[in-house]
Amino acid sequence: MSDTPRDLPALPVTFRPGLTRAVLTVLAAVTFVTIAAVGMLLDGLGLGERLSFVLTALVLAGVLLLLARPRVVADEAGVTVVNLTNKRRLAWPEILRVNLRHGDPWVFLDLSDGTSLPALGIQPGIARQRAIDDARALRALVEARSSAAPEAPRG
Repeated sequence: MSDTPRDLPALPVTFRPGLTRAVLTVLAAVTFVTIAAVGMLLDGLGLGERLSFVLTALVLAGVLLLLARPRVVADEAGVTVVNLTNKRRLAWPEILRVNLRHGDPWVFLDLSDGTSLPALGIQPGIARQRAIDDARALRALVEARSSAAPEAPRG
């Protein structure tokens, strides 16, 4: 394993689980159309009941689209981590380390304030090798752009 940064990606760069996002987006559309169609095609339903089918379809599709939202955007000034319901902007020096250990569901960013921030935009779920490559690219960017102290030796 080489710790030497290869070619750094051109900034701005967005990391996101592309295949997972595509599957969730298609599933949201299919879910909405199916439930709404069932609501419209059932005999004996009133307007309110039909609208409740459509509302239920919208809620379920919305949840699936929310699951497709995560991304990590790196630009000249820093990194923006967009998770399910929150968004956090980090300057390069705030990020000390990018971690994707075996078995981790997504990347974790160790921050200068002593906390760790999950970055759901890089996750090895369906496309493991792509997540590993993305984590390495983000790690190389952090090492190249951060003015943080070098990593302490592991004991």
